[in-house]
Amino acid sequence: MKDFDSIPALMADLGKRAKDASRDLAFASAERKHAALIAAADAVWKNRAQIIEANKKDLDYGRDKGLSPAMMDRLMLDEARIQGMVDGLRTVAEQTDPVGEVLAEWDMPSGLNIRRVRTPLGVIGVIYESRPNVTADAGALCLKSGNAVILRGGSESFHSSTAIHACLVEGLKAANLPEDAIQLVPTRDRAAVQELLTMTDYVDVIVPRGGKGLVGLVQREARVPVFAHLEGIVHIYIDKAADPQKTLDVVLNAKTRRTGICGAAECLLVHQDIAETLGRDVIAALLAPGVEVHAAGALAIDGTVPATDADWGKEFLDSIIAAKPVTDIDEAIAHIRQYGSNHTDCIMTEDQSAADRFFERLDSAILMHNASTQFADGGEFGMGAEIGIATGKMHARGPVGAAQLTSFKYLVRGNGTTRA
Repeated sequence: MKDFDSIPALMADLGKRAKDASRDLAFASAERKHAALIAAADAVWKNRAQIIEANKKDLDYGRDKGLSPAMMDRLMLDEARIQGMVDGLRTVAEQTDPVGEVLAEWDMPSGLNIRRVRTPLGVIGVIYESRPNVTADAGALCLKSGNAVILRGGSESFHSSTAIHACLVEGLKAANLPEDAIQLVPTRDRAAVQELLTMTDYVDVIVPRGGKGLVGLVQREARVPVFAHLEGIVHIYIDKAADPQKTLDVVLNAKTRRTGICGAAECLLVHQDIAETLGRDVIAALLAPGVEVHAAGALAIDGTVPATDADWGKEFLDSIIAAKPVTDIDEAIAHIRQYGSNHTDCIMTEDQSAADRFFERLDSAILMHNASTQFADGGEFGMGAEIGIATGKMHARGPVGAAQLTSFKYLVRGNGTTRA
């Protein structure tokens, strides 16, 4: 890895090149962007052996840093995950190009015709941790939406991200698009992040994707507008009218399919009327594959760990879950309001009025009924890849795909029209 004498100079150079590229990319045809993404997908698959070799270096680095098994899982790439990246690139390529889409059109009595159309944001800075596949996802979505992007991956995924980025650049070259449209910060130096957060002359928005520490840092120190992607403190409330088999299937999948992703369930809330029956069955089912359950009240059975106040509102990102009984749906809602992160929350019930109440009274970006919270990503929503789940309320919210990486402008036509 190359050392750089001046991080501010390095970042300013990246910013200027990205700004220049964004001006060309803003009106690039849908066909050229499609061609670039297909060529990038082909390059990722062609170079999969080199990507896996680079990933081995990152795994060694992660082990030396003492990363948890769940974080190591987020970092690891194999052929199946590389195939997933390829599929994501191809899915984004085949989506309708959002740029230029007419969102609304109307005529005024004055004779003006007004259209509101989608337009790129400009230059996006994406700061992310661990998961090297974000390099491909973020690069693809920014390209599709006509934005240049500066990617700053986590130090632990440096080699993997570099190898993947090279494939994206290969795609840009093949489609005769500016190579500077997708840039990767070529250093692990944390000073590069500090610079990126304040580059108001070049960067239009920052998207942080990672844990609470990263997102908190970005929100505190950024002078560039931020799409907030907070931690996933994901709750599942098991109502007294829950179907037992559906509940067992969903809870096990939501916790154990992949414990290190932001859609993994972190807290179970169980109606007190079923805590000693279905509630305990769910706890036993979680204990069987080795999940560590921090349980309170009637859910504290043999094999569980006593829950403490520190367990509520905690993102474990590991094979650990907190669980407690609640008196009713309103106590569950109050608990989620107090401890949740407005990411994803789920209710298990066959009572439609209970599901409606849950949906109506909570304001998480994603609310689910009888479905695993592991579906909380853009690919499963039909958006292809996504940069992350935005938990704020301004601009983008929920899965951030290509359409969410656009703004709009008004195109106004007259015929020598003047104002009285």
